[in-house]
Amino acid sequence: MAAPALFGSLRTARAQESWPPVFEAGRSQFTVVRPRALMPQLRLHDIGGREAVVKAKPGRITLINFWATWCAACRLDLPVLASLAGSQRDQLDVVAICTDTKDLRKIRAFLGGLAVQNLACYVDAYGAAAEASTSVFTLNGMPITYLVGTTNRVEGYITGAAEWLSPAGARLLTFYREQA
Repeated sequence: MAAPALFGSLRTARAQESWPPVFEAGRSQFTVVRPRALMPQLRLHDIGGREAVVKAKPGRITLINFWATWCAACRLDLPVLASLAGSQRDQLDVVAICTDTKDLRKIRAFLGGLAVQNLACYVDAYGAAAEASTSVFTLNGMPITYLVGTTNRVEGYITGAAEWLSPAGARLLTFYREQA
């Protein structure tokens, strides 16, 4: 009788080790994507107007955040991501991509009212992120943040203003750091 109970608890422990911990934001939760696609290189512009190629770095987690200037939740999300980027600079990269406009003045004005000094912000001037989003990044809400794991594969996403600095956010990031 004890053997089946022990086997069941071992199976449960193994399943928990291979599945990420729960991470929720309002009405959303982190959603695992399968199959896990490689993150494509994205040809973007930074908010200074300079061209940039954004890609995941092997061995590091990358958060790709899509946001818009009309999005109220983005006003909450971007400062949290900036704090996360500043506090974990050596462990992960955070990339924020504006999707609704190419007007750099409008974007800078929007960001000027937020505390986002540590955040790498880009504009999808070439439509590269939009093109990639049809195959890799589905934009089914704003804001939406994709987690790219240490093997450069898109692991999952969460919509809404997620509290990445919470214990649940830390557990999720630690889980994916340890998946290398």
